[in-house]
Amino acid sequence: MKNGENYNTSRRFFVKTVGLALLAVPFLQACQEKVIQVLIRLSGTNHILGHRLLTKNFPKPTKQIHIPYLIVGGGISGLSAARQFSKKGIHDFLVVELENHLGGNSSSGENKYSKYPLGAHYLPLPNKADQELLDFLEEEAIIQGYDHEGFPIFDAQQLTFAPDERLFYRNNWQEGLVPKTGNTPDEDAQIQDFFLKMSTFRTGKDKNGVYYFDIPLAKSSQDSSIRALDKMTMLQWCAQDGYTAQPLLNYIDYCCRDDFGLGIKEVSAWAGIHYFAARKQDTAPDGNDTVLTWPEGNARLASHLKKHTHSKTLTNHIVFDIKIENNKVIAATYDAQNQTSLEIIADKVIMATPQFVNQYFFKDRKKITKDFHYAPWFLATLVVSELPDNGSFPLCWDNVIYGSKGLGYIYDQHQTVQQIQPKKVITYYYSFSTVEIKKNRRLLYSQNENYWKQIVLNDLKMAHPTIESFIEDIHIHRLGHGMISPVPDFIFGQAKKEASASIDNRIFFAHSDLAGISIFEEAFHQGINIVNTILDGTTVD
Repeated sequence: MKNGENYNTSRRFFVKTVGLALLAVPFLQACQEKVIQVLIRLSGTNHILGHRLLTKNFPKPTKQIHIPYLIVGGGISGLSAARQFSKKGIHDFLVVELENHLGGNSSSGENKYSKYPLGAHYLPLPNKADQELLDFLEEEAIIQGYDHEGFPIFDAQQLTFAPDERLFYRNNWQEGLVPKTGNTPDEDAQIQDFFLKMSTFRTGKDKNGVYYFDIPLAKSSQDSSIRALDKMTMLQWCAQDGYTAQPLLNYIDYCCRDDFGLGIKEVSAWAGIHYFAARKQDTAPDGNDTVLTWPEGNARLASHLKKHTHSKTLTNHIVFDIKIENNKVIAATYDAQNQTSLEIIADKVIMATPQFVNQYFFKDRKKITKDFHYAPWFLATLVVSELPDNGSFPLCWDNVIYGSKGLGYIYDQHQTVQQIQPKKVITYYYSFSTVEIKKNRRLLYSQNENYWKQIVLNDLKMAHPTIESFIEDIHIHRLGHGMISPVPDFIFGQAKKEASASIDNRIFFAHSDLAGISIFEEAFHQGINIVNTILDGTTVD
């Protein structure tokens, strides 16, 4: 949800008063006697249609479409590829998408009070060297110009409003996400040392002047001593470097779960350090590491990319077979709405789909795909009449509860200028952060609404004991393959290389899982690079 922050961020110390606790007792008793009727809705990606790829029990095609370029998958990589085609003056392409909308994990929902994300929900300020991303943000007026020193001027209404982060720690809310209030001197010293070390990694370069860690990932150093970090877990690296303080380990674990789905016991140390070191914090004069965010999350960015696909999209369509004949690619495609099939015949095809999908199309892909791990997630968007707090620091955009199973919640209306709201809308995030991924995925789809409601409430009640009395609606959204999880030996492993290789210079691959880290920037550059490769054999970092 939020990137690593500078340790020297100002923080506040709060003492929970006995009087506040005593005042809450009669109120809690009254709430226990009240019967609340809550509307619970369950949704998710169209996994049922997707699972038909196992059997391929689709009708035979009855018509054909001829197109020079076909993009399979309407997530950020596919949409970025569509934009790049348009920028190159090519408009004769088609995007096919399984869902009834574009955006992939950058999708959103809406109720009568607010829009809300159904996946990714923010974009950190880009690195100053990432010209392609800066250009895109300027195209969409997210960047409104540049100052006399060359720093981009971001639209203030799209930057996170203050206060932006808080942590429920030791029975009180504190500013920021790094645990601080009540730590021992040794814990504080370890936290400070850790961030100093991350700063060294952030600015560090190899003998060729290449950053150790960068975005996109392909720009990072090939120095063998740095790449060796991919051989161990983040927890092993912490132990090796003497980081044993529980508040620090909890924070690092939260960061890994937030960006990779898995925690420090499973995630590669290279990936874990990349989280803190790859973003250079150099596009704001003061080194501010704030983020861009919107009520609907990164669906806003997807909507900007979508305009390049107008009248060039088939949604509710699933490609179920791909073959090359007579120097053409033939993609057999099922129209779920009309329950008919067609053939899309193209000169070149971009598979902007994850490898757990691609394994059903291409020979030997299943052997490669077994090394790709995707953490399941679910999100719960709650409408509450009030958000009863336990502490003094005000509601923020990002609200994390120390020691909880989930990743906290965001306040979806935080970016709304009109802050007086009849109801509050929050979205809670939960990743199944263990390596038992298949077991967790089965659990995700087998349990009912009330099961997930209780998971959510158990976490939220740690900070908001009476919240159940104020909930009016819960929308639970399941993501069976939420994001790629970079376990050791994956980032620089053979599987990623093999999965990226084109087939007969006709079929090309572009997806954030081919980078190894599921962030907007990687997906965005995957789309750009693959179009450049197809058109002129070049790539743009």
